[in-house]
Amino acid sequence: MIRVAGLKMLVDEDKSKLRQALLKKLGISGQELLDYKICRRSVDARKAGKIYFVYTIDVKLANEDLVLKKLRNNRDISVAPRLAYEYVKTGQNKLAYRPVIAGTGPAGLFAGLILGRMGYRPLLLERGGDVDSRVTAVKRFWETGELDPECNVQFGEGGAGTFSDGKLTTLIRDSRCRKVLEILVDAGAPEEIVYSAKPHIGTDKLRAVVKNLREQIVELGGEVRFSAKVTDLAVEKGKISGIVINGNEALDADVLVLALGHSARDTFEMLLARGVELTPKAFSIGVRIEHPQELINKAQYKEFAGHKNLAAADYKLAYHAANGRSAYTFCMCPGGVVVAAASEEDCVVTNGMSEYARNAENANSAFLVGVNPGDFPGDHPLAGVEFQRKWEREAFILGGGDYRAPAQLVGDFLADKPSIGLGTVKPSYKRGVRLSELKGCLPDYVVETLREAIPALDKKMRGFARPDAVLTGVETRSSSPVRIIRDENFETRIKGLYPAGEGAGYAGGIVSAAVDGIKVAEAIAQKYAPFS
Repeated sequence: MIRVAGLKMLVDEDKSKLRQALLKKLGISGQELLDYKICRRSVDARKAGKIYFVYTIDVKLANEDLVLKKLRNNRDISVAPRLAYEYVKTGQNKLAYRPVIAGTGPAGLFAGLILGRMGYRPLLLERGGDVDSRVTAVKRFWETGELDPECNVQFGEGGAGTFSDGKLTTLIRDSRCRKVLEILVDAGAPEEIVYSAKPHIGTDKLRAVVKNLREQIVELGGEVRFSAKVTDLAVEKGKISGIVINGNEALDADVLVLALGHSARDTFEMLLARGVELTPKAFSIGVRIEHPQELINKAQYKEFAGHKNLAAADYKLAYHAANGRSAYTFCMCPGGVVVAAASEEDCVVTNGMSEYARNAENANSAFLVGVNPGDFPGDHPLAGVEFQRKWEREAFILGGGDYRAPAQLVGDFLADKPSIGLGTVKPSYKRGVRLSELKGCLPDYVVETLREAIPALDKKMRGFARPDAVLTGVETRSSSPVRIIRDENFETRIKGLYPAGEGAGYAGGIVSAAVDGIKVAEAIAQKYAPFS
């Protein structure tokens, strides 16, 4: 096939005109175009008074060689890359037991699905509940403050991403990314995620997708167990020989995938005690910032704000401060809400969530500053975890001790004074907020960096420094605070133990975690024969 890039259409133009624009760009007749499919679509709002959809399209032609030769000097025309996923050749070593996967976030689910499709009949263990029971537990926490430490926004089927925006943007360049998107579409995700420049599923649709992935694994001979936490390992002669579930059930195993998620702090402690090598890792800390979605739409789309062909606008901003640190927005949720995301008692953690329609009144984004092991208390492998806990507990106290979140208006934050009342922007955090001073639950250098960044970012996107915009604290779970060390074969120094995904320190979002899970599944498949 031939790839055609840079095909522009005005936002008002009907999509049915895309075929005609394609024929014109290639200089061919309709009979020569056999088939085409959209590979990528983005929005270009840089030119005043105009907004374009920019397409990259793969086409099948009656005479591709002739067209390629004729347009060989056109940089928008090229041979389409091969996108089909190829399963690896399986190994010869015999498995005494089926592979076990701890965790059903993106890394665990995709490792399980690939292994299932290759005949390994994996067993997936999830410490939290299935999607339905998890929704019930989370709703109860948001409404009453009754936290279930084993089933919450962080733990349960689908991982932390199940209660997020379902954003699928990623910075990694890996051919497996497309396979991840295609699998998600087959499981019920919207078809446009395959070609959208900023794909998202939405937490409402993602829950059904996650269930469908689980059902596929089971149909392939796998098994998924909930409320089943790996609490210990058995190691013999430097190799995994078994696991303990929930402190009382022993299970033989010769392969264990650790797809834990970034909040499995008790499991990190267990692994360290069993001789698994862990090291502290940089991550970020900050707040959630909330504006009216209408403000963001006008800032990004100008007079086209609210156009029927445009989705709720988003943004991505960054600033390098005089103190050498950087502030940036992350996990931006158009038309979304700020959610209570604690997984430990007496801690307040925030995150952002949108449904597919992205039609809530506010937009919110993480507003973060990077921290590194030099900022942590000591050089213990889990020093980053203790750093997170410190500020989460301070936020819990500042919020009133009942899982309300501390909040402050942007204008008051910049003026270094406590907020005593809200403006027109109403916080969406369902547990409720307690107005206070966020400097009480953030390191001084983070406060300094955010204060310097806000006016500077307002110059990039007018309205960012709106005085009654709401800052809600604290966001600490941007990524894992540890990395579980693995070798080039994806194993730890305890053989048969395979760390995977975001919690292990090798990914930073749904797609990259899923890709890492696939890589680990491939490593296992290349070493071992399918399980029978």
